[in-house]
Amino acid sequence: MHFDTLQPASQHWAATTPDRVALVSEAGRESWAEFHGRVLRCAGALRRAGIAPGDRVGHMGLNSADYVVLMQACFRVGAVLAPINWRLVAAEVGWILKDAGIRLLLADHAFAPVVEPALAEAGVERLVWSEDFAAFVDGAPDDRLAPATPDDIVLQLYTSGTTGFPKGALLTHRSLVGTIAKGGLTGESWSGWDADDACLIAMPLFHIGGTGWALHALHAGAKMVILARPDIDLIIDAVETQRITKMFAVPAVLNMILQHPKAGTADLSSLTELLYGASPIPLDVLKGAMGVFANASFIQCYGATETSGTVVYLPPADHDVAGNERMRGCGKPFPGNDVRIVDADLAELPRREVGEIAIRSVSVMAGYHANDEATAKSVRDGWYLTGDAGWMDEDGYLYIHDRVKDMIVSGAENIYPAEVENALFAHPAVRDAAVIGVPDPKWGEAVKAIVVLKPGEAADADALIAHCRTRIAGFKCPKSVDFVAELPRNPSGKVLKKEIRKTYWPEGERMVG
Repeated sequence: MHFDTLQPASQHWAATTPDRVALVSEAGRESWAEFHGRVLRCAGALRRAGIAPGDRVGHMGLNSADYVVLMQACFRVGAVLAPINWRLVAAEVGWILKDAGIRLLLADHAFAPVVEPALAEAGVERLVWSEDFAAFVDGAPDDRLAPATPDDIVLQLYTSGTTGFPKGALLTHRSLVGTIAKGGLTGESWSGWDADDACLIAMPLFHIGGTGWALHALHAGAKMVILARPDIDLIIDAVETQRITKMFAVPAVLNMILQHPKAGTADLSSLTELLYGASPIPLDVLKGAMGVFANASFIQCYGATETSGTVVYLPPADHDVAGNERMRGCGKPFPGNDVRIVDADLAELPRREVGEIAIRSVSVMAGYHANDEATAKSVRDGWYLTGDAGWMDEDGYLYIHDRVKDMIVSGAENIYPAEVENALFAHPAVRDAAVIGVPDPKWGEAVKAIVVLKPGEAADADALIAHCRTRIAGFKCPKSVDFVAELPRNPSGKVLKKEIRKTYWPEGERMVG
């Protein structure tokens, strides 16, 4: 089934497969008819709360069936859903609430210590705790559909910012539906979705890897099995007991599955497609996962929030448990998607020459919310500049070489050093600081701070890390701190992070930046 917009999905499946299971979560099981009934009651509740087309509705909570209900209801009333990373601190959450102009926020009460102070100057008109969601939607259903076009904004997903402030990527019906349709354009058997599939949603729904995955299942009428968080024990149990057929996971999660004692004894044979991505995967982890999920086709995914998810894929045919050259790369563009390696002037570079990866696709975002400057830097002449450095081989396969942007990827979370450095500079003992990513066996990269203290001042690593935790999310904070007398700088005063990295990275592993 193909929809031009995301509005009619639950209505269609409630009409055609009303008794099939739509959702399985901690709250129980819901049929498509039950799920759609809640969507209509939620749509009515949003309208009674004054939510109109274009208004922003926020969500800050663990994965839940209620999130999917709220998302589908927002689509129907024309509102824009803005999920917020629950790992952020109050100052970061407050900035997003204000930047997005969120009018109604649904949040887990467990995050009240962060949410309540964030509301102070944010202008949020209505706060609904998740624990009260059932009462909020306990009213008359509203089955009206707001007028919609494929170019309407429906999701506003926040990404880390190069200057320390998150940016709201604006995703449309067209970009998201275009992403959902890509797999089918390959003509490869792994890409098919239907109502008999059972889809595991364990990645956080505040990321495109979570919400985008849920949208694939919603669009196909597949059963969605939702875990509150990516708990490894629960993931293994869900695959076995719910007979999961499709799953998306980041490499850190796959690595933890391999180390879990249940991995070798659980019946994981139902899984037919395992998609992975969002950060580099060690070849040993990939080989191990291919052994544990022996019946599954493996597909690597490369994309970004700004591209509504996957643009480049490595198909099952290019995976070999013995390893091969292509498994070291990202794969090839989906049909209809263009990928180039470009120089600073956007001129395309020859094959095997390293430059910035640029993407032109139906899936590219409409821009960043209220940030024309950042949009102009990231999207030029229809091409999204990823900030990743890479090269392409003669067959059009893409390989990541490094990152052009000064960014750290830790456990699939993007962290810009500027955010961490800003927090460090707020400490009275810090004169200078540089933040880099260093190798980490569990998360891929870990945040390290290199600090110069002011003369006569004292502070140890624990004190600086604790200080950062009061200003930025814990996953962004340094995991270690080294102290030096001076930072290396060029004649114009720019910190030479490439020189700093040489101390921590094996030679040749990071070449840019």
